[in-house]
Amino acid sequence: MKTIIKQCLVLLLVSTAFAVFAQQKAKNPYYSRTATNKIKVGNAEWKKILSPDLYAVAREGATEKAFTGKYNTFNQRGTYYCAVCGNRLFRSDSKFESSCGWPSFFEPGAKGSVVYKEDLSYNMVRTEVLCGRCGSHLGHVFDDGPKPTGKRYCMNSISLDFEADQTNPFKKN
Repeated sequence: MKTIIKQCLVLLLVSTAFAVFAQQKAKNPYYSRTATNKIKVGNAEWKKILSPDLYAVAREGATEKAFTGKYNTFNQRGTYYCAVCGNRLFRSDSKFESSCGWPSFFEPGAKGSVVYKEDLSYNMVRTEVLCGRCGSHLGHVFDDGPKPTGKRYCMNSISLDFEADQTNPFKKN
């Protein structure tokens, strides 16, 4: 009986999480995990659609505080998408523990999923990483990552959505 109650609670929590996710995405007519078209939307429009925290990072280039993002120490298998437009960005297979305070990856999930821009802010020379579909700020890339690429894509968790890999209940581990 306790097992059935636990399973019902888990199903209720999962369905509630999906409902909240769907409601948030319904406000955003540009969000799609399958579309590949480039999106040209002005910041005034994004400001109406995005939460204030996501807008600040994604559209104004802010940075979330180190070690506070939900994906910093997150290790589930799956795919990371742009939280603004749904573009596929990274696979969990390329995520690694960098101890920098933000989720880090050694390569993007697909060619063209991210684009780069020189960032000279704060008297530093860095390479900004933007979503290849909507141009939203994701973070920065550095040349101190692991093999095989030697890159460290240091991303803001708030700029990412995650979808876990589907598990096959009939497959034996």
